[in-house]
Amino acid sequence: MQERSSVGELANHLRSELDRYSPGGKLPSSRALVERFRVSPVTVTRALAQLTAEGLVVTRPGAGAFRAAPRATTAATGDTSWQEVALSADGAADVVPRTVDASAVLATLAAPPPGVIEFNGGYLHPSLQPERAMTAALSRAGRRPGAWSRPPMEGLPELREWFARGIGGAVTAADVLVSAGGQTALTTALRALAPPGAPVLVESPTYPGMLAIARAAGLRPVPVPVDADGVRPALLADAFHATGARVFVCQPLFQNPTGAVLAPARRPEVLRIARDAGAFVIEDDFVRRLVHEDAGPLPPPLAADDPDGVVVHVGSLTKATSPSFRVSALAAHGPVLQRLRAIQVVDTFFVPRPLQEAALELVGSPAWPRHLRAVSAELKTRRDTMTAALRLELPDFSLPHIPSGGYHLWLRLPAGTEEQSLTTAALREGVALTPGRPYFSAEPPAAHIRLSFAAVAGTGEIVEGVRRLRAAYGTG
Repeated sequence: MQERSSVGELANHLRSELDRYSPGGKLPSSRALVERFRVSPVTVTRALAQLTAEGLVVTRPGAGAFRAAPRATTAATGDTSWQEVALSADGAADVVPRTVDASAVLATLAAPPPGVIEFNGGYLHPSLQPERAMTAALSRAGRRPGAWSRPPMEGLPELREWFARGIGGAVTAADVLVSAGGQTALTTALRALAPPGAPVLVESPTYPGMLAIARAAGLRPVPVPVDADGVRPALLADAFHATGARVFVCQPLFQNPTGAVLAPARRPEVLRIARDAGAFVIEDDFVRRLVHEDAGPLPPPLAADDPDGVVVHVGSLTKATSPSFRVSALAAHGPVLQRLRAIQVVDTFFVPRPLQEAALELVGSPAWPRHLRAVSAELKTRRDTMTAALRLELPDFSLPHIPSGGYHLWLRLPAGTEEQSLTTAALREGVALTPGRPYFSAEPPAAHIRLSFAAVAGTGEIVEGVRRLRAAYGTG
């Protein structure tokens, strides 16, 4: 974080001084900038690269950096109002409008302003990411023979085999496609299994990114309530019967946002109900590698207990590594695999081979299990710190379930509390949180918020963030 700040500050200094040089004039050498501003050579290189990207500086290898020629006058902005009619007319005949609302997804991707504690993040804080191990893996991957050649469309055989072993059961490498992250895999699965206008059953509450995918594809999300033991089988059967849906999307392990784990007795029930309905279950196994230290043995993926090809499994490395390490598995058995493969090839061709090679290097290194153990211990510490702080500072907030995996807590707000008002007041106090409304595909039963404990710097920020949230609750 300090390096990133220094780059921005140096770029600002250099930008403010560019008027001293005529177009084509040479800027001070990198060595001179290092000495003058007392920064590292890497900081100087990055700051100059930022100015180059802005078109303000031109670099010439062996010669240095020079002020760029002034830009041509920008043409006047045209009138794009016609697009409103065109975009609306295209979807006029759709059964379900294919509007794309990315606001709930952006809420977990956008970095908060400086000084704001990030309780709304969806990824590990940089201090928890295996940055050195990923860097080393990427370096080794680049030296592999054929690292920059085209990979098999389905993915590297060794990586498919690794994912298959992790899923277990009768799943083999032949059942696995390597995909570019869980979001891409979910998009492929929904496109493959449901035509526009069709209903798709979803857990309630559920991951807003999946709801956004479904709506963008013209699908109709139909909620099926979740309790402490996961989706409720009787309501799932009723929903299949009432809607005629042929797809159910679920997160059986550490469900987002509730943290629930599908109970052992319900697992075969869910598969049987879907099979009787002639439907697929899309299993989003997104945080299996973010288990907490006190979790005990984990249940296997649903796909491991599914010989009939009911389950389409999605598993990803991204949550346990970095948001930029977008490598996942899309696994299925039977003819559906060919449809999934065809859609993925048409949409993305394949996952870049260097990234696949880096994934193989990472998961095969001694650093990988060490990283998982360290994250497991740290997440438990952070979860316990946040839970204790909430009970002390905000005892009126209901915390019905404390998960043993994942990276967040799901809280029910006291009756009469406005989610949006609290979210706004919290941001004024310097803490960003996620309101519960986007997690429901229909009217929510109560007001909720989701608090992430993985995206912050440490336990000190968690305690301070909860203190700020208490102040916001008192003024909201």
